[in-house]
Amino acid sequence: MVFLEFEKPLEKLYEQLDKINQIAEDGDIDVSDKVAELEQKIAKRKKEIYSNLTGWQKVQLSRHPERPYTLHYIEGMCKSFIELHGDRAFGDDTAIVGGIGIINDTSVVIIGHQKGVNTKLRQYRNFGMANPEGYRKALRLMKLAERFNMPVVTLIDTPGAFPGLEAEERGQAEAIARNLFEMAQLRVPILCYVIGEGASGGALGIGLGDRIFMMENTWYSVISPESCSSILWRSWDYKEQAAESLKLTPAHMLEFGLIDEIIKEPVGGAHNDKDKIIKTLKSHIKKELNNLASKNIDTLIDERIAKYAKMGEFTVAK
Repeated sequence: MVFLEFEKPLEKLYEQLDKINQIAEDGDIDVSDKVAELEQKIAKRKKEIYSNLTGWQKVQLSRHPERPYTLHYIEGMCKSFIELHGDRAFGDDTAIVGGIGIINDTSVVIIGHQKGVNTKLRQYRNFGMANPEGYRKALRLMKLAERFNMPVVTLIDTPGAFPGLEAEERGQAEAIARNLFEMAQLRVPILCYVIGEGASGGALGIGLGDRIFMMENTWYSVISPESCSSILWRSWDYKEQAAESLKLTPAHMLEFGLIDEIIKEPVGGAHNDKDKIIKTLKSHIKKELNNLASKNIDTLIDERIAKYAKMGEFTVAK
């Protein structure tokens, strides 16, 4: 198990539990009472730690190395999945995966950021930072969904779109803007889920939909706390203060009306019970698709556009 800095008190308790279990195994001793007592302490400590997380702590949990990524969810939710590659213009971007899957006997197009589970795969996936061809691949799959009347499900987990020179040369901003324009009027239902990090235009590029949801220990913001800190204070040392000021937690997003619902995670984060969170997401997708199925598509598009038109505050000058 990997423990974050604020989880250190739990690490000591788990170490004690492992030692007791090892003693019981080696000496054939009944330690059930002591194990029950420690498990009770762990449960109580978990409740204390995770019931009042700061913005920065939620950012840390969203980046936990054992947290499930897009392909974990796809493998767990889909009876079958066919991954599709390439944008038919430049190449294939491994930071975004997508294809056709069957969830609850319904064919859907699933698109999501993929970070990679180890150092080699993180480099291969470019740490989930997509290039323009990734967003163009996503758009190609959305148009495929529209052609065959399949709902679109997007899973958002990125520290941002790739900011390299080559990405800008190939039209990073245009690719993201085009996706927003096309998703606003796509003639099939769109469900968007923030499953980890939701940073800036990198998240927005596949994040415009009829319903937007965030998992409990995720964040959504125009900029990461570290980048915000480096711009405002010329140092990363104020990232915790930046995280609080940015109001990037799911609770803030729900209060601002930017998302529709927060999906509860297992205590300690999604990585603590991957099977449970996958089942939770699968049943949630089924429920939401059923809710949208009865709507006329023109009504759905009008509601989608109105949803985003009312976001933010503005005044019209005379």
